[in-house]
Amino acid sequence: MVTFGEQALSLSDLDKRSREIFRSIVETYLETGEPVGSRNVSRKLGISLSPASIRNVMSDLEHMGLLHSPHTSAGRLPTEIGLRFFVDALLEVGDLTQDERRAIDAQVRASQKANSAEQVLTEASQMLSGLSMGAGVVLTHKSDMRLKHIEFVRIEPLKALAILVSEDGSVENRVVDLPGDLPSSALVEASNYLNAQIKGRTLSEIRSELEKVRDADQAELDLLSQKVIDAGLAVWGGESATDPGTLIVRGRSNLLTDLDAVEDLERIRLLFDDLESKKDLIQLLGLAEQGDGVRIFIGSENNLFSLSGSSLVVSPYRDSNQRIVGVLGVIGPTRLNYARVIPMVDYTARLVSRILG
Repeated sequence: MVTFGEQALSLSDLDKRSREIFRSIVETYLETGEPVGSRNVSRKLGISLSPASIRNVMSDLEHMGLLHSPHTSAGRLPTEIGLRFFVDALLEVGDLTQDERRAIDAQVRASQKANSAEQVLTEASQMLSGLSMGAGVVLTHKSDMRLKHIEFVRIEPLKALAILVSEDGSVENRVVDLPGDLPSSALVEASNYLNAQIKGRTLSEIRSELEKVRDADQAELDLLSQKVIDAGLAVWGGESATDPGTLIVRGRSNLLTDLDAVEDLERIRLLFDDLESKKDLIQLLGLAEQGDGVRIFIGSENNLFSLSGSSLVVSPYRDSNQRIVGVLGVIGPTRLNYARVIPMVDYTARLVSRILG
């Protein structure tokens, strides 16, 4: 059963003939991007049905909301509902060949030499773009990077710079408000205490651990040092509200090919604007975290990135503790080659999880 709003369809709603005709129309559209006529379907299927009989079936499929006709007397195109039905109920997803797996492995693993998680993710995004002819996209939580060093440095009487260094060498700075009666020794004590607790943990892990030991260690830190620690972690802990993470997009120019209408150009312009502003990225992470494996968003059904007319295929990747720390995937037109892109995204996500774990 596939549900679209209040509308529900299942394979049992289509007889074998309707199913084959619908599959043929969608597969031809995904290949060509053009409306599909009854004569084209008849030649492709090689069945003993007249074009008139096929047109009757196409009319029924249109009445069900699976197809639409862009112009009078033109062929049919799948609707967004039709594409979703095809992907969920009829798509036969293949597997990558050994040569394709080796090529992906070689390209992504080559970036490990830079000893940077961001470089690995950038290479993964570039690779997905090249193989899919869409745009490769990666989103990762900044707050989940593994830490190497934290330091607090006073820059004004009531302000300090909190410096966070991750294991991959990236540096984040935040300004922390200080109590008026804070001695310089409290900054040193807070830095030393946190650095003793880090041991390659993420910020979220450190916050969780400090909650557990707070009462036991309270006597080891004076009240002012504890305030510095709380202020520093609170600043980074609240970053997702204003900066949801690092966004990497490669291959945007691929989205500009094969555009045949002014509205297509406007759609891509809006998509680029949304990517620049990181619009709805927190929502994207939340949707990807709802289930394991590949998620597919077709057209405007989830209002991600104003994606009417585009599709997004993403999969989460994980750290060594099997926690989801980001998503990666492909943005492309709704006539994306789903059968090829889905296993590609799935394999790349698993590979990145192994490399970064």
